[in-house]
Amino acid sequence: MTTTRQQILGLSGYAPALPTPFTDADEIDFAAFERLCDRLVQEGATALVVCGTTGEAPNLSREEHERIVRAAVEAVQGRIPVIAGAGSNCTTQAIELSRDAEAAGADAVLSVVPYYNKPTQAGMYAHFHAIAESTGLPIILHDVPARTVCSLSDDTVARLAEMPQVVGLKDATGDVTRPLRLRSLLGVDFRLLSGDDATAIAFIAQGGDGCISVTANVAPRLCHALYAASQRGELAQARQISATVARLTAPLSRESNPTPLKYALSQMKFMSPRVRLPLVEPTSETRAAIDAALAHLWERYRDYVIGTPARPDRAHPQAVSEIAARGRRLRGRRVLSS
Repeated sequence: MTTTRQQILGLSGYAPALPTPFTDADEIDFAAFERLCDRLVQEGATALVVCGTTGEAPNLSREEHERIVRAAVEAVQGRIPVIAGAGSNCTTQAIELSRDAEAAGADAVLSVVPYYNKPTQAGMYAHFHAIAESTGLPIILHDVPARTVCSLSDDTVARLAEMPQVVGLKDATGDVTRPLRLRSLLGVDFRLLSGDDATAIAFIAQGGDGCISVTANVAPRLCHALYAASQRGELAQARQISATVARLTAPLSRESNPTPLKYALSQMKFMSPRVRLPLVEPTSETRAAIDAALAHLWERYRDYVIGTPARPDRAHPQAVSEIAARGRRLRGRRVLSS
């Protein structure tokens, strides 16, 4: 068994789901993408997930999918696994994307429940079974009913887990009790990963293994500190860190992913905030909330943030006011040790 496959089978902690940067000409900015990949590896990411929802997968061509996966693999250079989004509501297209990901050097694929078609549980089982037969890569299922309308049942997950290649589930249902139910059906080796930053730590506390995270793009070390504190049973510190992570997660969730995330990363000079239609850049209110969250993080926890955000006095007026109020409330509280 290769090291990367062992890493997939033992995946835990926070794995960032990366956005896809674009230039002003609407081309993929590979230089920015590779820089982000390398930085996140240095910051302790346990894996990188590319070409998922955060990566604007529906707005990428098949050729772009393959090039992004290959660029991530080259940037990571085997240090951690690269998990490639390869889902589609067309089984044939999902198979093609999975094969492309394997050819590009991905270590696993993330395969979403077919959207819009509203298949039955039998149809979903047949869909994922066909994908598993088409590729040698480990498969992580992605259950996100807010986007797909339909959802995998616990029994269907258990049936799919009988196939050796189906090794995990990214659960974006928000049901933090699900790990308790699934563990008895799946055993300890099957990877249960939250796909919802807002409820991730509760999901992990109920037996989950980690989170495929949007927030971890901005504050990877803070997310790692949260996971580590929860695993050590240091509940007071975990609650303190969780409150800070939640303060960042909230504005990153105000509008459709990844538009707020790209704005946040643009403030730290990692990429342009550009997104492809039908997405549009975030409103001034969302930008102000993000500015406030970033300025607070830099003021209090700068060692845990991926880069330097805009200074508070250059942020939106609403952000400046919020920062001042929070500073008064937080004065005297202990800063996290690095």
